Formats: sequence, structure tokens, C-alpha cells
Amino acid sequence: MLLAGSALSCPAFAQQVPISPASPTQPEPSPSPPIAPDAAVAGQEPQAADPLDIDPLAPLDQLPGMEVDWPEGGDIPPWPGEFAGDDVLPAETQAADASDSATTDGVAGTVDDVRDGIATAASPVEDDALLAEDDGEAGTRRADRQAERAQRRAERQALREIDDGDVNYQVRVQFVPSEALAELDQNAFRERFEALSTLERLADDDANLAQVNRRARDDNDLLLNMLRVYGFYDGEVRNSVARIEGQQRVALNFDITTGPIYRLSAIDLAGLDAVGVNVPAAREAFAMKVGDPANSDRVVAGRLGVLTHLLETGFPFAQTGEPDLLIDHDLRSGALTVPVTPGGQYRFGGIIADDDGLFGSRHLERIARFESGDIFQASDVDDLRRAILATGLVSTVTLTPVSASDPVGTEPGRVDITVETVAAPLRTIAGEIGYGTGEGYRAEVSWEHRNLFPPEGLVRARAVGGTQEQLVNLVFRRNNFMKRDRVLTAQVLASNTNRDAFEARTFLVGASLERQTNLIFQKKWTWSVGAELVLSDERDSRARIVGGARRTFFIAALPTSLTYDGSDDLLNPTRGFRLGGRLSPEYSLQSGSRGYARLQLDGSYYQPVADNIVMAGRVRLGSTFGADRFDIAPSRRFYAGGGGSVRGYGFQRIGPRDGNDDPIGGNGLAEFSLEARVRFGDFGVVPFFDAGNVYAGSTPDLSGMRYGAGIGVRYYSNFGPLRLDVGTPLNRQTGDSRIGIYISLGQAF
Repeated sequence: MLLAGSALSCPAFAQQVPISPASPTQPEPSPSPPIAPDAAVAGQEPQAADPLDIDPLAPLDQLPGMEVDWPEGGDIPPWPGEFAGDDVLPAETQAADASDSATTDGVAGTVDDVRDGIATAASPVEDDALLAEDDGEAGTRRADRQAERAQRRAERQALREIDDGDVNYQVRVQFVPSEALAELDQNAFRERFEALSTLERLADDDANLAQVNRRARDDNDLLLNMLRVYGFYDGEVRNSVARIEGQQRVALNFDITTGPIYRLSAIDLAGLDAVGVNVPAAREAFAMKVGDPANSDRVVAGRLGVLTHLLETGFPFAQTGEPDLLIDHDLRSGALTVPVTPGGQYRFGGIIADDDGLFGSRHLERIARFESGDIFQASDVDDLRRAILATGLVSTVTLTPVSASDPVGTEPGRVDITVETVAAPLRTIAGEIGYGTGEGYRAEVSWEHRNLFPPEGLVRARAVGGTQEQLVNLVFRRNNFMKRDRVLTAQVLASNTNRDAFEARTFLVGASLERQTNLIFQKKWTWSVGAELVLSDERDSRARIVGGARRTFFIAALPTSLTYDGSDDLLNPTRGFRLGGRLSPEYSLQSGSRGYARLQLDGSYYQPVADNIVMAGRVRLGSTFGADRFDIAPSRRFYAGGGGSVRGYGFQRIGPRDGNDDPIGGNGLAEFSLEARVRFGDFGVVPFFDAGNVYAGSTPDLSGMRYGAGIGVRYYSNFGPLRLDVGTPLNRQTGDSRIGIYISLGQAF
């Protein structure tokens, strides 16, 4: 409910004002007073009645059995150019008119002037006599007022000339300078007005002057209500409308006089003094004191602050009532009362799951960040709700505190948390088909059940068939394994790969334990540890040329990774940085044994340089040490080129090549990227520059770099940016395409 008050001067009185958290809205406009059809013109000579003269404004005699519903005064459209009741001559001019009339010095005007309140009617005889007078000061006053009336009539005529049923207008809100104005954030006030304004909301709709007048009357009331919200109970709003010179539109001007600001004379948080309540801390959470402006927004925020403090300090059933503000117009102050019902202090009890076996109470207690016996905190309950949603197994979840035992004296009670869920679809069948330059056709189909082995035991089966790759893959994954945010994964994979760089028939068994990040809980630190056993029959491009035999590799690996994410968004970072490292010690058996280690370091940085421009950079360095590259399986070497590497080049096309210009991979890797992300609403443009190379040795020496450049477009959807990049190699080699096109979800890095 909006604050109510009076902007008129009045005797001292007190007014009780309820406060609601709702934003100021516009009350129904007051109807315009009807124009009396039988108003007489003062001073006219009575004339003989003409029996055939019919007054078109006279009321009709009621016919037998018929009734006529006359329109209310508010249904009469406003006069063009007059959108508020005070859109008349200034008060001092009207006072002068009244004074002159009382001394037979009045000046007659047209019927329009009488109707608009800018003149009083006079008889033609009196008018002629008065106009003939020129007695110094009185004559000057009359001439000035006549000029003012003539100007207003000209303005009204100018408005009528552009009223074609689609009036264009400009809204201007201005403040009359005053000392109290320093208490008001004028820019924030204007922005709030624009968000709520009827004139602004309907600016694109066709409207004649009468309709524009109605909208402006609504906004006039809105401004008065907004002034009261900010504590200005004596504020006034004067408005005017005029055609903008040289343009086919009108200016709607609102001139605001704030008046003095009202301040709080008393604050009563009634009921706050209860067992277990830290009263000083709760009052500090209210964040208002006696002498502060009677600002309704701050009162609502203070009420929420007290409630939040209670919910975070063990009071799950706390409530705050509607604030009451008693305004004293004489003292220009307000006495505030906010009812508070703490409801008793509690500790966490247990978690009661009503989810048809989807999770179970034990699993929910494992992922909750609180334990039984901890002081109740509403933020811990909300965190559990978000964690349940992050599993993807539920579409809705409701958590409700239920008293298990009441407080006794100063000893808190115990409260259980009941969890009610509605399961989301647990099975998914997905498929995709595509074609990529250098990769050929590729089709994939997958089936998964996200809770085949409760709780959170996912099973996924995946099959891929394509020009260069065929595989089958079976994955088991359990989220929140033994502890919150831990993921256990086990998989079996069989694949056949035929790329330009190598051919490989591979069988892999692997498992890992990791801490993952996700869109709901973006984590700073993530890590993984794992183990892999690989049996792979491979041949690189060099062996194909010389007719070399395929080689079989038995590989045992212990891949580990550690990543720090200091960016502000998982899919669309705009500031911050990321650092990550991956180390995989490996032992290979093939015509003897080889032990080596693969190391890869990644870093990226994001910096906004303007409101809609973000500069982003990336670096990647890789090294394999402990073995010659030809003693390592081709599938375990480094390669570069493609949409996630150096754009403009084909997939894995950068680095050492054989006699057929096919890549053979290497033990060293260096990549760099720089791009400017320019956003326009839901779309964006991204010019980019990439560089990189692969080296035979373990140390990337940054020689022979390959460069690519291009431009991309982005569509920023609700779930992340969709990326389309078009790049070209700047120093391409034989066999390289001139253009590369890349499409994906999320930024390139």
C-alpha cells in the first residue's frame, strides 16, 4: 500500500500510514468536474424568450417509460492541452483577476477562457467600457493578462493542430531547487518513475490529446505517491503541456517541489525482546534510527533485515507484521511501529525425506551443510534446497521446518526439516548427427537413467558412428559420493579411430573421484584423481607411409588435475581468471617399458574495458617428458588446431607433419588466444586472434607459431552463449583450408 499524505497546507494533525513493500503504483484518477450546461454569463442583458429557440444544452424532459443515463463528469474528455486540475493561470494572476473583478476592473474573456478558469465572464457593455479605460497601472495589468491569455490560447491552438489521433510526446521530470532536495537521489527517483510511468509504458501506443491527458494525470498522482515513499509528505507537483517548437510532438513537464522531509521521531520493534534474541544485533539489522528520513523503502528493508537476522540465529518461525507509520504534519515527523514475533529459538534436528525413495534421509543428511544440534539457520536450509535441485533428479522441492520439541526456558527446542519432492523425468534418450570439415560425418545416440542405482546412481550408454570414429561407452556415476560435491565415475570404452594423425583401436577401463563445479554452485577449487588401464592397437601417419606395422600399447595412467576458478560465470565469464593444471604419470609396455609423464597448464583472464566490451586472453602449455615422442602411443601425443585450439586451422592440423602433410603430434605444446567480446543486448560480436604450435621436443620454444584470426557472433540465451566462429589461417601450410567454422555452447574459453 502506498504512503498517503497531503501536499496542501493544513492545520496540524496526525495521520496513520500503513507501509507495504510494494512499489508505488498509480491510484485511480479523480474524475474531472462536469461542465454545467446552463452556466450563465455574468452581466448579460436578459432577452425575450423565443418560443422557437431550443437550448441544445438544456436537459430533456423524461419520456414515459424511458430513462436517460447522463454521463458522469469524469467521462467528459479533458480540454486539449489541460492535463491536470491546476493547469490554469498562476495563482497570483487569478488573484489579480479576482481583485479587479471586485473593483469593477475585471476583464472579460472568451467562453474558452471562462471554461478553463482563466477569466470571469462579463457583459459586452462592461467589456467595451473596461477596454476603453487606460488608467495607468490597472491598464498595464489588464494588458499583461490579456497577453497571457492570448499566449495560452495560441498554445492550445498549436496543440489542436497536431492532434491527429497519434500524439508524440516527451516526458520531463524536473525538481525545484531546495535544501531538502539534497536528501533525494534524483537519478534513482527518475529511473523508478520511468519504470512505473503510464506515459512511458504506453508511449508506443496511439493516443489523442485526451488520452495523453489521462495518462499524465495518472503520472501526476504517481509522483505524489513516490514523494511520500521517500518521506516528502508536503510535496507538490505542477505540470504543464506545450507543443515543442519546430517539432510534431508535445512536452509534458512535471515540476516537483519536494517540501521538507519528514523524519522518524520514534521506532518501536514491538515484541523483539524475547528469550534468545540478541536485541542490539537485531536493532542494528533494522538499520534505521530516530532522526532518519521516514523513507518507506528503508522501512521495508529494515523489516526484512530484522526477519533475516532472526531466521539466521535460530528462529525458524519468526514473523514481522506490517509496519505502521503515524505521521504528524505539524512536527513533520513520523512514529514507526513494526510488530515482531520471534517464535522461539531452535536447533536442527533430523531430515525427514518424503521423496518415494529418490534420495532417502541418510543421503540428504550427507549433502546438507548442517548437522543435528546446530543452531537453525535459514541459509543452510536454502543451500540444501539448491543442492537437491542441482542433482537434476527433481523438478520441485519444498523444505519445511517442523517443531520436534519446544524450547524450555533458555534451552532451544529442536526442529526437523521435512523434504517433499516431485521427481523429474529420470530417463533420457538423445541423438545427434553432424558433419565437420576434416572430420566427416558423425552420429551419436545415448541412453541414460539418472537414478538407476539410488541415490544418484547414474548409468549412461553411448554409441558413436562416423567417418573417423566409432565407439561404445558405458558409464556409471554416483554424485555426492560419501560426501557433498564428490563424484565417483567408472567407465568402460571401446573405440576405433581413424584420423589424419593416427589410427587406433582402443579398449579402456577407468575410474575417477572428483570435485565438480556446476551452473548452480560454481566452485573456486575443483580437483580429480583417477586411474586408467588402456589397451590400444595404433599406427601413426609416418608408419602408414613406410608401411610400418601397427603397434600395441599397454598403458597404465594416474591422471590428476587441480583447477582454480576466479571468474564470475561458468559459461560466460566477464571478469576474473582461471588457472588449471593436469598431470598424468603413465607407464607404457610396448617392445620394452617406458615411463613418462604428461603435464598441461591452462590459464585465462577476463577484463571488462567498457560496459559492453570484455577482453579475454588464454594460454596453454604442454610437455611430455621421460620418453621420445615415437615411443609414446600416437593417441597420447599433443596436437593443436580446431575450435578449442587455434581457430582457422583444421582439427589437429598444426605441428610436425609427415611426407603426406599429415600431423604426427609431438611432446611440446604452446597456444595463445586473445579476443574482444562486444555485446549488444542478446547478441554479440567477437573478433579473435589465435596462435599455437606443436614441437617434437618436450620444451615448447615458441618457434614456428601458426596464427589464425577471424570473427564470431554470439547469441546470449538463458542457459549460456551460443557460439559461431569463422576463422582463417594467416600463415597456412600446404593442405590447410582457407576458412574454418566452429559452433558450440559457451565461449571459446
